[in-house]
Amino acid sequence: MAPLPSADAFGPPPKPLIQQTAEAHLLAQFDRFATLTDGAVGISILDLQTGEVQSRNGDTLFPMASAYKVAVAGKIFSMIDAGALRIDDKLALDPALSSEGGIAWMFSRPGASLTVEKLMELMLTRSDNNATDVLVNRAGGPQAVNAWVNAIGVRGLRVDSDTAHLLYRAMGLNPSSGGFRQNVDAARRADATIQQRDVRDLPYLPFALDPRDTATPQAMNQLLAAYASGRVLKPDSTQRLFTIMAHCQTGKARLAGMLPPNTPIAHKTGSLNGIGNDVGIIALPDGRRFAITVFVMKDSKGHQSRDRIMAEAARAAYDYFLFAPKRHAA
Repeated sequence: MAPLPSADAFGPPPKPLIQQTAEAHLLAQFDRFATLTDGAVGISILDLQTGEVQSRNGDTLFPMASAYKVAVAGKIFSMIDAGALRIDDKLALDPALSSEGGIAWMFSRPGASLTVEKLMELMLTRSDNNATDVLVNRAGGPQAVNAWVNAIGVRGLRVDSDTAHLLYRAMGLNPSSGGFRQNVDAARRADATIQQRDVRDLPYLPFALDPRDTATPQAMNQLLAAYASGRVLKPDSTQRLFTIMAHCQTGKARLAGMLPPNTPIAHKTGSLNGIGNDVGIIALPDGRRFAITVFVMKDSKGHQSRDRIMAEAARAAYDYFLFAPKRHAA
């Protein structure tokens, strides 16, 4: 009589039904949140302990907007780790790097400078575009940031522009010279649709479809996980990065909006017309952590709908991981 086939012959054992149900429920929630927009939604979550990934459109490219500043921070900290830069070095505020908002007014002061630490805080907690472009310039330009991202093994995330030129493309502009403010004001006077998109918070579809300065949700989580693992930055730099991100002042209604009070979260937002993003790491009460990226693009319903998608996704992910021990104990 032939021996009975081994269990392996029938393939891997099925996952416990309760786990399959929990995963299916989470993904169904992600699908439901996506109906809050008339655009596209990408959501990815990554358990930093087990490596478990759950996502919706996790491999789709989305414009990062200011979420790209997380990559800029990594490049700068890597330079500090290598001794090429000090956290207390002062960088000149070159008027040629000035765009709009934030500390733009400081660039007209002769000899004005700020420390790397202060510029990093402004970039990550207030999303200051001017502080960012001073750091991008010191990093060697966007190509140097992109090369560093590739060097640490993150695929599906590309940095092509500093913030000023990213904003130009978001408005459909391609100026060859002149100051940022003058170029934008002239374009708005010449083309009323630019002003209309700003006032009504409407997407500019050619920008949303441009592969430059984009990332997939899973790639952004890979970058966050690389930081959290301690394999790409020294411990002091890793701690400084997450401490700054934990004090993010933008997007309070996004990832953090529906989490239980005092839930630790280190995150970075991104916003443009029709675009809303938030990426970060959230801690559970028992100390476990997960990375989460939520990208929304081509939306014309407004920032409140986009914010709610991010908040709902973060809370659903939080609950999913919080009850993971019960889910696996079928």
